[in-house]
Amino acid sequence: MIISKTPLRMSFVGGGSDLPSFYREFGGAVLSTAIDKYIYITVNKRFDDSYRISYSRTEEVPSIDDVQHPLARECLRLTGCADGIEITSIADIPARGTGLGSSSSFVVGLLHALHAYGGRYVSAGQLAEEACRIEIEKCGEPIGKQDQYAAAFGGLNVIRFHQDDRVDVEPVVVRPDVIADLQSQFLTFYTGATRSASALLAKQSQDVAADRAKQQCLRRMVALVDDTRHALQEGDLEAFGALLDENWRLKASLTAGISNEHVDRWYRLAREAGAWGGKLLGAGEGGFLLVQAPIERHEAVRRALADIRRVPLRFERNGSQIIFFH
Repeated sequence: MIISKTPLRMSFVGGGSDLPSFYREFGGAVLSTAIDKYIYITVNKRFDDSYRISYSRTEEVPSIDDVQHPLARECLRLTGCADGIEITSIADIPARGTGLGSSSSFVVGLLHALHAYGGRYVSAGQLAEEACRIEIEKCGEPIGKQDQYAAAFGGLNVIRFHQDDRVDVEPVVVRPDVIADLQSQFLTFYTGATRSASALLAKQSQDVAADRAKQQCLRRMVALVDDTRHALQEGDLEAFGALLDENWRLKASLTAGISNEHVDRWYRLAREAGAWGGKLLGAGEGGFLLVQAPIERHEAVRRALADIRRVPLRFERNGSQIIFFH
């Protein structure tokens, strides 16, 4: 039996610039971190030669071609695993539509477990590249590349997307006390709404490709990546919050559907209660709302957003890991 543990992520600035329709012309970058919420994948040999795959439903099929879950099917094909495998997945939070990159974490974790099952060591870079190939090329998802790299590498990083499709992961070195202070200032809330990131990203990609003003907006969001990293390295957390706020306002202007009246109301209430900044995590419209506020304003922010559930999230240094091998 093999068990992999793969983190989810939260992205701070630059989201959307990892779409190929943008970065292949202008280059892109995001600042993001892995978090302490995970997807666990188990892979085990079955007694017979069939495949049993358990996620939100359970499939029992005689061959890989019969697997209905497209991501699982393509992971099995890519890794060339022998017949007779049972796969299960368990997530710490709702597995889809929450803005934390869960589908990419699932693919990275499943690839990691299947490679380990086949007796192969694979690097974080290979896991991320293969996950992108499966999600974007094989399954045709209109998504970007940041989630796969965040899940595979872990930690707090600037991830750069080059015009020739290369991806660089640059760890952000920040004093431990600054990271501790930043995490203590974060409040994250689950809005209770889930949505299809693919549909939103497809619309965003289409809108940005046809509008030079929106392209300039996204280029400004890319420029914010280095500004935000500098604020962190200088320990200027109020400036970090202001940059989060600017990034969110720019992102919300990119296309209809990124925000909605409920999200706008919650964000306005948080700002009125003393928050420096924040954003909706992921593609938009639902999922998790991140708010950054000085500690003394936390109670006011919690009261203002009392109708949505607070879910504490912390940073995670590690990327995808094999935590059990027998």
